[in-house]
Amino acid sequence: MNIRHGLALGMMLLVCGGCALWPGRSGRARSDAAWPSESGAPAPATTVVPVTALTGKVARYNEAGRFAVLEFPIGQMPRLEQRLFVYRDGQKVGELKVTGPQRDEHIVADVLAGQAQPGDEVRDR
Repeated sequence: MNIRHGLALGMMLLVCGGCALWPGRSGRARSDAAWPSESGAPAPATTVVPVTALTGKVARYNEAGRFAVLEFPIGQMPRLEQRLFVYRDGQKVGELKVTGPQRDEHIVADVLAGQAQPGDEVRDR
């Protein structure tokens, strides 16, 4: 039994020692900012910025009343009086003003300029 424990301990030391000798293969990711580039200067740090653009789509459009019902993902709802832009096939085709009311993930907006159709993309930029 002591021989088994000794062999197991020896194997663990070999495996752990091997990982320590080869830092690039230890399974830990290295930061490029900590390692110098080929020129000897440290690499610039990378900045990650989350996308905060508000995007939704036109669910319904009432041509007589010139208003649209907009649908947004849960947690992303425009504020009242906010101006939004309507895009169809990547082209800007209209401008909206959020007026409410809101129900679940839907909110109503007046069409200020242009047009809107169900399925059009709505963005704040």
